[in-house]
Amino acid sequence: MQAIQATFDDLGTPLADVTFVVVDLETTGGTPAQCGITEIGAVKVRAGEVLGEFQTLVNPAEPIPAFISVLTGITDAMVRDAPRIESALPAFLEFAAGSVLVAHNAGFDIGFLKAAAARVGASWPGFPVLDTLHLARQLVVRDESPNHRLSSLAQVFGSSTTPDHRALHDARATVDVLHGLIERVGNLGVHTLEELRSYSSRVTPSQRRKRFLADPLPSAPGVYLFKDGSDRVLYVGTSRDIRTRVRTYFTASEQRSRMAEMVRLAHVVHPIVCQTSLEAQVRELRLIDEHKPRFNRRSKHGRTGVWVRLTQERFPRLSIVKKVSDDGAHHIGPFRSRATAQAAIDAVHEVVPLRQCTGRVTGRGTACALADMGRCGAPCTGAQSEGDYAAVVEDCRAIFSGDARPTAGLLHARLEELASQERFEDASRVRDRFLQLVRGAARAQRLAPLLRTSEIVAARRSDLGGWELVSIRHGRLAGTVVSPRGADPMPYVHAMQATAEVVPPPRPGHPAALTEETEILLRWLESPGVRIVELDGTWTCPVGGAGLIRSRLEPAVASAQEVVGFDNDVPAGRGATRKPVGGLTRTGNGLRRAV
Repeated sequence: MQAIQATFDDLGTPLADVTFVVVDLETTGGTPAQCGITEIGAVKVRAGEVLGEFQTLVNPAEPIPAFISVLTGITDAMVRDAPRIESALPAFLEFAAGSVLVAHNAGFDIGFLKAAAARVGASWPGFPVLDTLHLARQLVVRDESPNHRLSSLAQVFGSSTTPDHRALHDARATVDVLHGLIERVGNLGVHTLEELRSYSSRVTPSQRRKRFLADPLPSAPGVYLFKDGSDRVLYVGTSRDIRTRVRTYFTASEQRSRMAEMVRLAHVVHPIVCQTSLEAQVRELRLIDEHKPRFNRRSKHGRTGVWVRLTQERFPRLSIVKKVSDDGAHHIGPFRSRATAQAAIDAVHEVVPLRQCTGRVTGRGTACALADMGRCGAPCTGAQSEGDYAAVVEDCRAIFSGDARPTAGLLHARLEELASQERFEDASRVRDRFLQLVRGAARAQRLAPLLRTSEIVAARRSDLGGWELVSIRHGRLAGTVVSPRGADPMPYVHAMQATAEVVPPPRPGHPAALTEETEILLRWLESPGVRIVELDGTWTCPVGGAGLIRSRLEPAVASAQEVVGFDNDVPAGRGATRKPVGGLTRTGNGLRRAV
């Protein structure tokens, strides 16, 4: 195996190579926008050696408050002949150029420097900043120091300079504190600037020690798998830059508690480089489905959805099933739970008088309460013929696979009826159920055409100037390739098609891909800039289908959740409004249509 020399970018910047400029300011107050700087003091250090110092008084162009003079010893007379900030700031910026700025409570000092730069029209260089106060809070415990003030920390680390609210003296003391803190984190395995800036005591030493797992990983897009000592997959993730992303698991930027446990168990990180982010998303999904990693929370149950089925019998009804049957029955879904599927069924029953009984219809049965309420035509008693019931079934089929707009009209009528009776909780419940219905129907209507299509070849411009080429067969990613910039993409298309996965037509209940994979591909196909190169099949969706109703209903439901609901008490008074219900709002004068 050939050894590869790691770059400094790969390893991070060693602390011994970093030039720090430790700065401290004295000011006329605590607000950068309203107060001025009276003194700047700074010390430049590298590898523990002092390279230079900077100190100047500054004329703030305003009187120094008496209590500030008592605190710092700086008086109006002392700054009368001092340079203004217009001269002092450029001199400091030149002194600090190319360094990392360090301050104790850095937000205060850097805030004043940035405000001064804006005031004099100078551009702020964007220095990296290190805050010794933040580090001290991580590293100095209460037993060592009653607080984390600079004066207290100077005693803890044996500073040769006593802080006295003069800028250069305080900067010198901060240098000693900085070196003491760096020594402590060095014992914990922190040796680079990047590790020091992201240091947090939340990251355990064992977690930090495993950062070497990221060293051999490629800086490329793809999928990464954390594995334990028995080669079991603990976690699967995806990133545009595998190495950079994996490094974050060993720093304070990773704040999920379960990830610390995952890193503790990890022995190796296995990368899978992908040509495009779309391929990475699909591979991640498939790997999670295959391995069921214990530390992944999403996409582990992609095969556990349920469907709502319109049965194939003389008098069809709705039922919840775990698989799509091959008897020609209509299905919508998948739904993520039986509860959401049942809500969709209840929404259909609200506007379409389908039978809800589960027994065999003989025409000689006894009518149930639904028939007395006008919610069912009672075919069980012979009161409704097979032909009349078939018309009711067609209304349901329209929701499932055709034009859902007439049913949406029935929904609005039902909501208006409930609202006129001031049954606002019932109206809200009906609206939410109907949203579950159109979500499931829209999902089925969008997925079905792609699942039936033998192949779609699509292309999108890549960030590097070439083309991302994708082959989708029966809703499954079959192949992908990137053509170079300036090259004719068609030879790459033909090569991709020749080597792409052979995907046989799916059988009912046995799709070629996970539903979530097909949805990822659909979102990609519908994203801006995607062009269809070849289409073997028919890819359509009904114009007035459930997707249209969903796009109108979801914003109404979302806005309804942001205001007071019907069931809440609203103070009486002119102009009081209440929660929209399915496009209706109740006001002091009655009901009006909101959307």
